[in-house]
Amino acid sequence: MRYRLVMVGKHERGYVQEGVRDYLGRIGRMASLDEVVVPEAGAGGPEHQRRTEGTRLLQALRPDEHVIALDEGGTMLDSAAFSRRLAHLRDTGVRQVAFVVGGAYGLDDAVRQRADLVLSLSAMTFPHQLVRLIFVEQLYRALMIMRGSGYHH
Repeated sequence: MRYRLVMVGKHERGYVQEGVRDYLGRIGRMASLDEVVVPEAGAGGPEHQRRTEGTRLLQALRPDEHVIALDEGGTMLDSAAFSRRLAHLRDTGVRQVAFVVGGAYGLDDAVRQRADLVLSLSAMTFPHQLVRLIFVEQLYRALMIMRGSGYHH
């Protein structure tokens, strides 16, 4: 199975990006994971930014992809349940999964509607840059659980 991380923003610098790069390297030894970054909307209010970024995210998605959108209002899964979900997708023949991370004001409703699963990492709100780091660690953890590794203990 191939994965894509489709996100709003720019490639960050500093500790967040160092952590993201570390986990992307680890994931890359087990699975294919591509990053797709769409530009932030820039000026305008929150609704304008969500709508503009939502359009850009939707344009970046492929018609045959299984889409998992990360949103604080989504379903919460623990790490083992997330791993089981990915294993089920793999076992049922899903070939491509896109994980979508919105911008500073979250996801547009159109992106949530396109998603096959809307997933929440926490009931708390995180900066969208930090979500990248938290999520790639969880993806790595899920893949390690699928392999039977002791990483998840």
